[in-house]
Amino acid sequence: MGMLNAALRYRQAGFSVIPVRPDKRPFVAWTEYQTRKATPEEIRTWFTKWPKAMIGIVTGEISGILVIDCDSEDAYQAIQKLLPESFITCIAKTPRGYHIYLAMPKDKSVGNATGIMPGVDVRGSGGYIIAPPSINGEGGRYCWLDGLSIFDEAPATVPPALYNIINNSTYKGCGHRVDTAEKIFSEGRRNEDLFTAALALTKQKLSEAFIRQAIENIAKNCKPPLPKEEVEAVLKSAFERGNKAERNLAADVREWVMSTNGHFLSTEVHRSLQVSTREELKNVSEILRRLIAEGIIERYGKKNGSFRRIDSEIEFMDFKNADIENTVDLTLPLGIHAKTKLFPKAVIVVAGVSGMGKTLFAFNTIAANMGRFPIYYFNSEMGPEALKQKLSHFPIPIEEWAKHMKVIDNWDFHNIADKIQPDALNVVDYLEPEGEKAFNIHGVISAIIRRLNKGVALITIQKKPGATMGTGGIYSVKAATLALALDWGKLEIAKNRFREADPMPSLNKIKFEVHRGFEFVRQGGWYR
Repeated sequence: MGMLNAALRYRQAGFSVIPVRPDKRPFVAWTEYQTRKATPEEIRTWFTKWPKAMIGIVTGEISGILVIDCDSEDAYQAIQKLLPESFITCIAKTPRGYHIYLAMPKDKSVGNATGIMPGVDVRGSGGYIIAPPSINGEGGRYCWLDGLSIFDEAPATVPPALYNIINNSTYKGCGHRVDTAEKIFSEGRRNEDLFTAALALTKQKLSEAFIRQAIENIAKNCKPPLPKEEVEAVLKSAFERGNKAERNLAADVREWVMSTNGHFLSTEVHRSLQVSTREELKNVSEILRRLIAEGIIERYGKKNGSFRRIDSEIEFMDFKNADIENTVDLTLPLGIHAKTKLFPKAVIVVAGVSGMGKTLFAFNTIAANMGRFPIYYFNSEMGPEALKQKLSHFPIPIEEWAKHMKVIDNWDFHNIADKIQPDALNVVDYLEPEGEKAFNIHGVISAIIRRLNKGVALITIQKKPGATMGTGGIYSVKAATLALALDWGKLEIAKNRFREADPMPSLNKIKFEVHRGFEFVRQGGWYR
């Protein structure tokens, strides 16, 4: 099932859906989807624009669920001990652990909390989780356990033992207000109220001596007073929880930073990790300063709160064991392939004047290589009728074209690299940079090369009459193995990375005619 269909299915089931980047950051400002569900039209727009987006489900009242996030097998087994033997609910396997889906209590509010137990977080009101069949930026998959998808099982009610732990952890974060009519610090709730007070003081970074004296004074005035040994137990739990929360925030910020590319703003960290209190904001600032000191990030630009992750990882190429005979035996019109060598990941750029044969050159390349490679044609200008008409000039049945060539529509300048088939002949007709920054074509062609494995790409672009390079100038050919300039009746090799394979490299031009509406016929030999 594709991401769009899966997202629409979640929406139909009543969940609030948002698109999420592979690094777990939302593509959209998602606050409003905590109180209203995106329409199917919005979801179609998002997942058409970002086909590799992960599916985010907003937790809390809007979707009627809270999720226990276990980041390891040990954490998952620890939660299992709190569940009744016959307990069944929907569970998803995540790249690192498990998501346990539970029904949001109807008469209580549950917020978000990290580290309620070692390796266990809670996502409730104001949070979101990643749902199957999403794939993260490292290729890790989210999938439902057999028979336990959210479409097979309704989220179960939170068991009391687990709810008590969640309630203690999210007591302040979920917006709980103490009613003055309640008999706080009274028998039956003394321990819980003292723990809440102690944890709140801990989060304010007050000294342990101050917190201890304050809690002991409150304990003496409880009705009845709380025994000393129970006060000690409350203080120990509060100190451990407070220290653990700080450690978990540091780990969360570090993990978020390590998963990002390029530059980012501190406000993006706050939004993604649902950091909102003044104390948490101060902690994030301090954590980012420590990451600067460690050489993991650096300040970026002139804007306050802007940073860049320093990517110091190095991948070494094993050229010693490379097989130089591992070439791609691709046939090109006019015998151009005899004047070069093409290796896997090669890109051929054909720059042509509008209406002067770029598409015909592309179709001749496809026709000459049918049955030798998987072939994908990226169409940008023609509907199915026009394409069929163009192909009808060739002495090849349309059934053969359909058998050997897949035609890809609905791509654009920014997502073309995502759709390239790594081990195939990819023919892109044609690539046109958006806006005024034509030099951006270099980045897109480089991204196409990175996507390729054993395959190659032939890319057509526009050029002016008489020019040797097309849109983007030198930037259009920087990454190319072979660059061709095509005018009507004349072709010039503008760049040949492996010209040593050419017995006559200085002869780089040739004249041709098109016969029978499709056939490139040489007129004489190569000349200078």
